[in-house]
Amino acid sequence: MIGPAIILIILGVLIKNGKMYWLISGYNTMSKSEQEAYDIEALATLFRNVMFVMAFILLSGYLLSKLIDNSQIRNYALWIAVLFGVPYLLIQSNSKKYKKK
Repeated sequence: MIGPAIILIILGVLIKNGKMYWLISGYNTMSKSEQEAYDIEALATLFRNVMFVMAFILLSGYLLSKLIDNSQIRNYALWIAVLFGVPYLLIQSNSKKYKKK
């Protein structure tokens, strides 16, 4: 669980601070004019924040499972992070909120 959490943190930092927008699925395949229609900085912030929250959930589940000595908690944390984080990210990133007016 620590490995995936670290990967999510690194990806979040690379997208937001490293300006590696090509890691955002679909963005690099858009034409230049389509890319300019989006507020990529706000979108990158969304991706970073969601990835950080998902990493926090994974790390919390891992630490709690060690504290309580119940390995099932790690699995619950993984499913919670994926089942809530991914749909939230998809719904928010595809909303009109990130399109420039």
